[in-house]
Amino acid sequence: MAQYAVVIYSPAPADPMDLTPDYVALLERYPAQVAELGGQIVTGYALQPSTTATAVRGDLVTDGPFIEAKEVVAGFFVLEAPDLDAAVQIAKLNPATIHGGVEVRPLFEPPAE
Repeated sequence: MAQYAVVIYSPAPADPMDLTPDYVALLERYPAQVAELGGQIVTGYALQPSTTATAVRGDLVTDGPFIEAKEVVAGFFVLEAPDLDAAVQIAKLNPATIHGGVEVRPLFEPPAE
């Protein structure tokens, strides 16, 4: 099966300690919904709040995220799905789409030699 990165965007600062019990319940149900659509979450990670980020641009190092934005990257997971259409359908069910959004991007596979 093809693999896709699903990048999760949430309102800044996207602190995972601020998740409500109702939202956590939605997250706990999500893997079963993914399986129902023929997918599987390979691995996933929540990120620390955007206030803990350090941006590096050449020799310049600054506190804070790479860009100032209302929504920031809150986490990501690797999804196995039959194809992009299935991956998008799975992403639409992610609870992050309620107050933020998700981005689905195929993982790069080098061409066979």
